[in-house]
Amino acid sequence: MTKTRFNTYDVVCSVTELQRLVGMRVNQIYDIDNKTYLIRLVRNEEKVVLLLESGNRFHTTAFEWPKNVAPSGFTMKMRKHLKNKRLESLRQLGVDRIVDFQFGSGEAAYHIILELYDRGNILLTDCELKILNILRPHVEGEELRFAVREKYPEDRAKQDRGPPPMEKVRETIAKANPGDTLRTALNPILEYGASVIDHALTKYGLFGCRIGGELNPVPPEVSKKVKKKQKAIAKEFAKVFNPEEDMTALMCAINDAETMLRQGMREPSKGFIIQKKELRPAKEGEPEEYYLTNLEYQPYLYNQYKDEPYQEFASFTAAVDEFYSTLEGQKIDLKSFAQEREALKKLSNVRTDHAKRLDDLTKAQLEDRKKAELITRNQNLVDSALLAVQSALASQMAWSDIQDLVKAAQANNDPIASCIRQLKLEINHISLLLKDPYAVLDEEEEEEEEEEREDDEQKLEPMVVDVDLALSAFANARKYYDQRRFAARKEQKTIESSSKALKNAEKKTLQTLKDVRTQTTISKARKVYWFEKFYWFISSENYLVIGGRDQQQNELLVKRYMRPADIYVHAEIQGASSVVIKNPSGAEIPPKTLLEAGTMAISYSVAWDAKVVTSAYWVRSEQVSKTAPTGEYLTTGSFMIRGKKNFLPPCHLVLGLSFMFKLEESSVERHKGERKVRTFDEESVVSVEEEKRQDQEIQLEEEGEESEHEEKVGEDLPEKVEDLTIKEEKDPQSSSEDDDDDSGPKFPDTHIKVEHDTGKVSVQPDPTLQRLTSLPDPDSVVFLGDDKPFIITPAPPRKKQVQKSKQKAKNKEQAKEDAAVRAGRRLEAVQKQGPLKRGQKAKLRKIKEKYGDQDEEERKLMMDILNDPAKKYPGKKPPPRQKAADLEEVPDDTPAAADVDMLDSLTGCPHEEDELLFAIPVVAPYQSLHSYKFKVKLTPGTGKRGKASKTALQIFLKDKQCSHREKDLLKAVKDETLARNIPGKVKLSAPQMQKVKK
Repeated sequence: MTKTRFNTYDVVCSVTELQRLVGMRVNQIYDIDNKTYLIRLVRNEEKVVLLLESGNRFHTTAFEWPKNVAPSGFTMKMRKHLKNKRLESLRQLGVDRIVDFQFGSGEAAYHIILELYDRGNILLTDCELKILNILRPHVEGEELRFAVREKYPEDRAKQDRGPPPMEKVRETIAKANPGDTLRTALNPILEYGASVIDHALTKYGLFGCRIGGELNPVPPEVSKKVKKKQKAIAKEFAKVFNPEEDMTALMCAINDAETMLRQGMREPSKGFIIQKKELRPAKEGEPEEYYLTNLEYQPYLYNQYKDEPYQEFASFTAAVDEFYSTLEGQKIDLKSFAQEREALKKLSNVRTDHAKRLDDLTKAQLEDRKKAELITRNQNLVDSALLAVQSALASQMAWSDIQDLVKAAQANNDPIASCIRQLKLEINHISLLLKDPYAVLDEEEEEEEEEEREDDEQKLEPMVVDVDLALSAFANARKYYDQRRFAARKEQKTIESSSKALKNAEKKTLQTLKDVRTQTTISKARKVYWFEKFYWFISSENYLVIGGRDQQQNELLVKRYMRPADIYVHAEIQGASSVVIKNPSGAEIPPKTLLEAGTMAISYSVAWDAKVVTSAYWVRSEQVSKTAPTGEYLTTGSFMIRGKKNFLPPCHLVLGLSFMFKLEESSVERHKGERKVRTFDEESVVSVEEEKRQDQEIQLEEEGEESEHEEKVGEDLPEKVEDLTIKEEKDPQSSSEDDDDDSGPKFPDTHIKVEHDTGKVSVQPDPTLQRLTSLPDPDSVVFLGDDKPFIITPAPPRKKQVQKSKQKAKNKEQAKEDAAVRAGRRLEAVQKQGPLKRGQKAKLRKIKEKYGDQDEEERKLMMDILNDPAKKYPGKKPPPRQKAADLEEVPDDTPAAADVDMLDSLTGCPHEEDELLFAIPVVAPYQSLHSYKFKVKLTPGTGKRGKASKTALQIFLKDKQCSHREKDLLKAVKDETLARNIPGKVKLSAPQMQKVKK
């Protein structure tokens, strides 16, 4: 059984080793779950993480444990009192499994008391041991209460009184129950722990001894398991302890255990992990493989474990950390081994069932042949019996009367009645006991017959045979022969199909074993990134975009993960997520990334279910504040935006589900620059590729033909690029004037069309400019008596003129509305500040008179000049920008500034030669997934997200371009992870999706 908690000797050794932490300061406190907490301690450049688990363990750890997103109340209380405090002392209370950590000194001291027995507990107390917070409040007895504002009873711990005297040991053994082991009897009076006691007893040959005497009678109400356990103890511990002969050796063993305890208090000890060697499941004929599982961690290599495999460490805490950090991996291994055993067991069952079926068919043939032979050899007897019963039935006798008639005839030793064993008149059968009438032949003739017999023929023994009353003896014999022939044909077919069935079963088993081992390897290699707890995606220009799932995550995202160069994106709609664009370089964020982040903010809101298209906005990080206006209150996850909001174009509710693959380091260089900020020309080329790619359907495995589209794209790209170039024809008369300007760049008037749902950019020349610069129609040129031609330009239709006038009126109305909106916003800003104080009305009136003639551009220009530090402080160094006091700075050890190298190791379009480690599902705006190999479109609908994610996975797995490694990685992704980031009800769109559903 796997060890899960510290014993007394483990506590002693761990306290001795962790004395090196005394003097370090508390930097931060985290919680893994409601029982496990991490305390990060620092001293100069040295950092150590101390792990405390209520009731089980405490040790330093180098393993990266997953922390809770939002700290618990108990964690916040410890942060409040212990942050920046120095660890002054670490001691064990008595020899009990209670550890006292003191932080700070004097009246500013605080204690964390960790209890490692029973259900465990963690308590936070002040310098007088008054409980400030407790993990598990409870009551012991009538007077002892463990609750806030109660004083912790320090004297309740077991005190160290040294080894017990011999008289007490004798008395304890005399009071012990007969049949109990020696360790069980001594454990109440010894404080060393079961492992140390066994070690000492093994050294003096007392391990396995039990207390002598007559066993207590087992009451009948005791369960069978208890009785079985008692019998097993009596069988295993057969040696009986003799107090007179073995007492001296026992006292020496106790003194050795005491010496070990004192040594553990003085010197740090090494660490050992005791392992168990188990046979790995394998197919028949394969060599045996063994694997090691961790059973226990110990600070000493005890005598009882010397023959077991073990692993040695430099310190006990290192062994404990390794044991618990590999516990999850070991559970994955054990689970995979269980699945392998199950698969091999199924294959074995198939083989056993097949062999049994063949054996049953062989036995049925032999039985039918014997019955037919007996009927043939006793034909007259069978016909007479059939005739007698048929006559009785024809005379309309009752079935009971027929039964009595047969019994009377049997009593008179009638030969025909004597062979009748049972009347089955309900099915029109009778059972006859038939014997071989030729069994009295000479032995020589029998030997000759045995030599001439077929292999399946044996001597005919007497047998009860069922015969049909509606058939004659010969017809009954023929029926049994037919049954034999049918069984023989069935056996032949079974044998013929057996090889195929067994091959299929073996193939299925091998595939199952391969899948299990592959998924186990992937699960171990899978690294959970820090941003996966949020909504996230990587934009088409390689910026990490993360959003909060709820109010707590929105708060955490802004307080902990948003840096000064990052961009905050939000939408003025209920439930919209707070989205942060990570910007480690500090450069300007491209518009395409801003639009994709806005799509994410809108999609994770009520707009998705309501199918409402609206706009998001973005601001810089310094504009986000947690300080509410006077008299107002900001709830969790709500923030105040200061200054101008930069609104984005309306975002379409179109997301995509795809997969990103983690690349091995050697394959990362191949994908550098895959997601980058593209120029206008590059974007035009990409739009051509996407236009062609949209017409191509996903090729599924059921289809025979493969698409040759990729080759055509490469050939047609230069032509398409040339087509995008706008050629301007010049008038011959004006060529001389334009020759002077050929050296400068040309900027033709163009119409740029952006499709927000797909990100496609199309470029077209201005139709008005094209009409003006094109060659005149010959029919429209008129000569008015001189050499100069007069060109008649057609008047625009009346409808267009009307539209232009309407458009001008609409523009004026729009300008008025915009002005009214701006005035309303200013009014709201003033109203939010509360009622105007004395003198503010006059001040506002003066400001209005002074700056009334300024328009928006002049006002913006003046504000830029005022905000420029170089102009505001000429000749001086501008003061450093202070951090917003209202945003709490929470130290974090995660790489919140998105590491570009880490992002480059994730790709959506792997190559054949790439080495892939694992796959991560991603839900992102569809326009950011154009270069990805696997993708489906998600729009608001009525389908459940779990079913949609499974359908999408089936589409990806059936794609012909999906390699075996990619299939293995996709299959290893858990269903809950796959559907986690899909917003609400969805509609799935993908080529040939109906074929997958069938």
